[in-house]
Amino acid sequence: MEIQRINPAPRWSDITLYNGIAHFVEIAEDETADITGQAQQIFEQAEATLASIGSDKSRILSATIYVTDFGNLDAFNRAWEAWLPQGCAPSRACVKVELIG
Repeated sequence: MEIQRINPAPRWSDITLYNGIAHFVEIAEDETADITGQAQQIFEQAEATLASIGSDKSRILSATIYVTDFGNLDAFNRAWEAWLPQGCAPSRACVKVELIG
């Protein structure tokens, strides 16, 4: 199987396609927004990324979500559940990370 890299740079590609599965990462551009605002930014980016390869959010297989404060998890979960189509929740991990610097 061939690996297809979309917009490759020295350190990453915007999307990596392999065996019909797309791998990509989205990051909120405005980190001053609250968790709901950051989630909306990421969801919009993900929809655009998926559309660029002829897919959509109903076809997401798995998601890894990184948060800096689990106190924001309830608000994030509400935004996540509102964004996903009914019955299309992917497998998911939510990981707490520490900001450096």
